Amino acid sequence: ESNAVCFSNTWTSLITNRESGLSALATALTGFAPRWGLHLEANRSPNLLVHLDCEMNHLADWSVLGDWIGKQVRPDWDMPYGPMPYIIGLPSYMSFASKKALTAAAANYGCAMLWAEGHTAAPPLKQRDDGTYVPPEGGWQGELRFTADDLRQRYDDLAPKGQVDLVVIGCPQASLEELRITASAVRGHMEMGRKIPDHRLWVFTSGENYELALADGTIELLEEAGALLLKDTCPEVTPYNRSKYNHLLTNSLKAEHYLTSGLNRLPTSVMPIEDCVAHAIDPSKSEGEVPVLKAKAQPQHASGKTHQTGEAVLTGSGLRSQNAFTVQGRALVTDVPITYLGYVNRDTGVIEEPGHPLDGVAIEDTVLIYPKGSGSTVAPYVLMGLIYTEKGPKAVVNRDICPLTLPACSLLGLPYGHGFDDDPCMVVNTGDTVEFRRTDAGVQLKVVERVEG
Repeated sequence: ESNAVCFSNTWTSLITNRESGLSALATALTGFAPRWGLHLEANRSPNLLVHLDCEMNHLADWSVLGDWIGKQVRPDWDMPYGPMPYIIGLPSYMSFASKKALTAAAANYGCAMLWAEGHTAAPPLKQRDDGTYVPPEGGWQGELRFTADDLRQRYDDLAPKGQVDLVVIGCPQASLEELRITASAVRGHMEMGRKIPDHRLWVFTSGENYELALADGTIELLEEAGALLLKDTCPEVTPYNRSKYNHLLTNSLKAEHYLTSGLNRLPTSVMPIEDCVAHAIDPSKSEGEVPVLKAKAQPQHASGKTHQTGEAVLTGSGLRSQNAFTVQGRALVTDVPITYLGYVNRDTGVIEEPGHPLDGVAIEDTVLIYPKGSGSTVAPYVLMGLIYTEKGPKAVVNRDICPLTLPACSLLGLPYGHGFDDDPCMVVNTGDTVEFRRTDAGVQLKVVERVEG
């Protein structure tokens, strides 16, 4: 669970990498985890400085902040373990649900850990006499400032533009705090004689939190008002009846991220819980045609690729589980990360992420070259499914070692390489004919023929 990785590393004493579902299962079965990445103390260091310069009054504000940070990350920033921000300027109190909302949304773009001034352990950086920290070796990859204008702009961008068909709360599954906030908002309307028509509010939570909320009357109030309670699932993996539901409203940027991606391709708006409840009760608060998903044109989708010419031979590392192989084929290349759960259609193998450089392109039968996986840790299962149905690539080449891609390649014998002496995402063009082979020392990627520019 990608958001649990970020939550655990940030707010608890647990230590973990962004392992795939496959490698997590292997660890559970064997009792061993690979000793690399964030298991090594030297790698647990921030690479991005974020100044928080606004008040945070709603749980959704924290979700907006986490997602906003990921959206600012550029493909050319050197972040082998993903963005790991140090956030300063935070209020003195953050609730459990606020912390959950922040790290869940930050995980949308591969954040496995963050530091929050006054709320987490101090970052492993040298401290100046004035209490500020010296940047890490090599400097901050980026320095960001999140202001009230940024928060307002994001809410403006995410506000409903068209009729809302359904309101969903609980991604990740709603905590007891979120359930009670939702019930409090509902109660205010019930006291005025209003209820939720047609089960327009779905609330997702865990079985344990459901029982706790049942004991204090929260569940009874929500169900009496007309809300639908769902246990042990979440909005992003729910099959929606598209004859009824084509525009959702939520309080979660994690939900928005996956609902609007190729996983669901559902137009989704975001507001604080109180506003979500108001829309659930009064359908007339939104009106108009169902909005159309458009290219997001986000900074993290900005490609820095240029057309390359001339010879190119790159050497890198392979997998010990793979023996000799030689693959030749057409390269499909991007310098922007890919997540298989969300960006790639599970049936067709076509990338479906508005704004991504490869949006609309099929990965089938290509030598797929990209920096690393981002987002969901369920990704290898999707890749395996594509390989089984012959809609997947014939080989995968990553710039950085990718625990979300590697396990599927190892298990199914799909040729895999990483850690090259030059960045394959920048050296190889989409359309180049390449040869990818296993060598005694590792792997070699060679451009056989350049595509015309």
